[in-house]
Amino acid sequence: MMQDRKTLRRQIRLRRRSLTARQQRHAAQSLCRNLRSHLWFRQAQHIALYLPNDGEIDTSPLIKLCRSLGKQLYLPVLHPIRHNRLWFTPYDTDTPMRRNCYRILEPVLQGQPRRPAHALDLVLMPLVAFSADGGRMGMGGGYYDRSFAFKLRAKALKGPRLIGLAHDFQRQPQLPLEPWDVPLDGVATDSRIYRISC
Repeated sequence: MMQDRKTLRRQIRLRRRSLTARQQRHAAQSLCRNLRSHLWFRQAQHIALYLPNDGEIDTSPLIKLCRSLGKQLYLPVLHPIRHNRLWFTPYDTDTPMRRNCYRILEPVLQGQPRRPAHALDLVLMPLVAFSADGGRMGMGGGYYDRSFAFKLRAKALKGPRLIGLAHDFQRQPQLPLEPWDVPLDGVATDSRIYRISC
């Protein structure tokens, strides 16, 4: 089972990285068009997203749209004390940034306020693969699963909607999932929105 996850992760990451800059731009613009009219996006005021890495679908058009609509954006930051957890800090054009241990840009923590994961309205998450039943395969570190594990324990707790962002080719018929994998509420791709929960 673990080898299946590793093989699938490697294959999809390779395909993602093989996209041209033009294909990535087109996909990012299409994703933004698909997501901008969705009710969850329209209603959300506090939105966490990511800066793309390793061929992930680009969030630049979404960032620009959110800013034009007056939405507050947050980026994940590796938790400095609790291993494999994320903090979410406000993100704007003048936010000081640094590269973390994975070489991913994140806000500098010093003096930055944080928003608890449960207090976000919408989380736009990166992923390697997804399935129609809400399965999400990330890079393998478990950061998002640990940060949103409260959604597994307290289903009555509203918490944020979790939407994966992906290229449509990242969709899989099934994924080898573990009990600790936090399911998505939906997935937005360059071709459509997959709504998984109500």
